[in-house]
This record gives sequence, structure tokens and C-alpha cells, in this order.
Amino acid sequence: MDIPRRHLGETGAEVTIFGLGGEGVLRTQGNEQEAYRLINRAIDLGLNYFESARAYSGSESYYGLALKERRDEIFLTSKSHARDKKGALGHLSETLRNMGTDHLDLWQVHDVRTEADIAEIFGPNGAIEAFEEAKAKGSTRFVGVTGHHDPQITLRCLEMYPFDTVLMPVNPGEPLYKSFLEVVMPVAIEKGMGVVAMKIYFRGLAARIPEYKGMAPFFRFALSQPVSTVVIGCDDVIQLEENVAFARSFEPMSEEEMEDLQKQVAPFARELMYYKP
Repeated sequence: MDIPRRHLGETGAEVTIFGLGGEGVLRTQGNEQEAYRLINRAIDLGLNYFESARAYSGSESYYGLALKERRDEIFLTSKSHARDKKGALGHLSETLRNMGTDHLDLWQVHDVRTEADIAEIFGPNGAIEAFEEAKAKGSTRFVGVTGHHDPQITLRCLEMYPFDTVLMPVNPGEPLYKSFLEVVMPVAIEKGMGVVAMKIYFRGLAARIPEYKGMAPFFRFALSQPVSTVVIGCDDVIQLEENVAFARSFEPMSEEEMEDLQKQVAPFARELMYYKP
């Protein structure tokens, strides 16, 4: 059974509803064999969305070792946490070299947290100039932004630049704390952006919920929102295959099911979301 695909906003690209995140074993050093096995197994199973970041330890280099002739089979993404143009272009050069490719499908401004970040990124010689240059030269097809902590900051980014995508937390704790679902999602959809969901398992902390019954409900909750895909970092092939099974059998949650899951999560939402000041 194929993994379903969705449009990535208005980019024209179609991506599998489950994408391999750059965390898990990919955010390590010295695990080349495990990473090689994971990435190639993911491609064999039908995934086409693959994520990394300049800040993720050996992740980009693992992709470079694993992809080789398979680069054209996937939609490849990475990120830069640099706030200035020079630093971002330096990151892009490293990223392309490490990944063994001449272009990314999506390059993202990584983890924008504060007004100071915004001022630097969008100011003179800011990082956004590097992203515009990279897109104009074909070093990336699309440009995105990621927000992990404050939905108001992410919203400001969406108001300041026509990003193609936004990566943000999507889980049943969101509407109960600082809600990207309520603040960012409607604006992203209105702008025709692709929404990529992360932290759907609360960074693996879902097991702290007493009514916890496995990961499937959280997977279903995220994909029942208007997202293009969910990215999940995997420790091993077993976790990868479990999530592929969820994707292949995905059925949207009813409103009642989503409300019940939110109620289960409610007492633990703040701890699980773990927003840093």
C-alpha cells in the first residue's frame, strides 16, 4: 500500500504525509551504518520528504553518504539557524557539500524565537537575503521558516516574507497552551503555504499521559489538521516502519475523537509542550 501524498501548499510539489525528520539516530555522530540503513529503508518504503538542519550533528553528512544516486527520488530539505546573510550562505555551502547535492528542494530559516531574531533576519544583510539569493540561483526550489516556541513570532515572520512553507508543532497540547494551530495555521492556509507538522509526539513524551495507548492517536490528530506532512525523527528502522504503517492506514479523526484526546492531554499540556522563555 502506498503512503498517501498531499500538496505542499501552492509549491506544486506533492509529499508523503509522513516525512523522515532529522532527529533520532540522524542527530548523532558515528552511526553511519544505522543512518544509511534508516534513510534507504525509508526511500524503499515510499517516503519522499526528508528533513535535516545545519544544527543537527551528523544528519546532513549521513544523507550525503546514504543518498548517492537516490537524490532524485526524494524531496530534500534542510535549515540554517544563521541570522545574517554571510552566515546563512556559509551554512548553505556546507549543507550542499555534506549532502552531496547541488540544490535543496526546501531551505528553511530555522527556529525563529524572538523579535531580535526577526530584526536581524529581515534587516540589512540579514539571512533572508541569502535565502532569496539561493532561490534565485536555483540552490533551493523553495524557502520556508520554522517556529518552535512562540506562535506570535512565527506569525510575524509570515507577515514579513512570502515563505513557501512553515514548520510548526501540531499536537493535542497545542490548543491548550501557546497555540500554533489557532494563531499560525489559519494565516498559513490563507497564504497558500505548505504546513509541515513537528513534535506530534511531544518529542517522545506522549507516554507520560496516563491514558496513553500508543502513538497512533497523536499521528492521526496531526494529520487530521490541514497539514501537508508530519516529520518524525526515528531511532531505528522499527520506529520508521511503525510510522509508515500509521501513514498507510491513516483515517482522519472525528471532532469528538480530537476533543477526547485533548482532554486526556490537558493536565500535562504545559509540561509536554515545554516552551522555553
